[in-house]
Amino acid sequence: MKENPTHSLSGIPVLIGLLLILLVCAYGFATGIADPGHFVAMVVCALIGAIAAFCLMGLYMVEPNQAAVLSLFGRYVGTVKENGLRWNNPLFAKRKVSQRIRNFESGRLKVNELDGSPIEIASVIVWQVVDSAEAVYNVDDYETFVHIQTESALRAMATSYPYDQHEDGQLSLRSHAAEISVHLRDELQERLADAGIHVVDARISHLAYAPEIAHAMLQRQQANAVIAARTRIVSGAVGMVEMALAELQKNGVVQLDEERKAQMVSNLLVVLCGDRSTQPIVNAGTLY
Repeated sequence: MKENPTHSLSGIPVLIGLLLILLVCAYGFATGIADPGHFVAMVVCALIGAIAAFCLMGLYMVEPNQAAVLSLFGRYVGTVKENGLRWNNPLFAKRKVSQRIRNFESGRLKVNELDGSPIEIASVIVWQVVDSAEAVYNVDDYETFVHIQTESALRAMATSYPYDQHEDGQLSLRSHAAEISVHLRDELQERLADAGIHVVDARISHLAYAPEIAHAMLQRQQANAVIAARTRIVSGAVGMVEMALAELQKNGVVQLDEERKAQMVSNLLVVLCGDRSTQPIVNAGTLY
């Protein structure tokens, strides 16, 4: 089922013409009542007036960014997108479909991410109807269809990525918002294409660990941050020590044997790191 544009008449001239016909018929009917000799004319005026009144039912309004889907006894006739007052066959059934851009925010879903940890996630979807015939005839209720498919696509996407990045180059829900949004939009577009709907944008609006594990995950993140900071401090200190020893040997300032080198390395690391947590590393290097 694809959208088929169809022709419609401008409603204002049709409305004026039908009103004039009704006025003439009303005058003829009143004249026939006053003069019994014009009974046939009175009947003709009544019939024409009834037909004109019935034709008034063919008038309908189409607003900007709106489409009117026309059908005749269950058969799709076409779609009218011209704005303003329009007229078509009064027997046509007319269903208005908005083609404006709309947004929808899903509720907070509780799902398991790739590593199995429960998380809460929600999204905001920006969408619009681009094919009115598919939206009306391919699904029962296209708005409900969008809501249900959004939640389904969000669940499928959330289970495909971890919450945090554990390896270099790995995509995660928290650190790669742009890539995740593209994946979610593509997933939704594939699901909603048959309903004549175009997904303009899709983004995560809420992301957090589930309350029952939030405290434990926060402690793990803090521990990872401390480990990363200390690793960087030690790495920088070792680099500075290597550079200092290389400069001393290059300039011939002092000649050091292996024992004195180890003692200098130990002293420099203690001064540079300034943290007692690095003492076991320093002592181990000294003993070695």
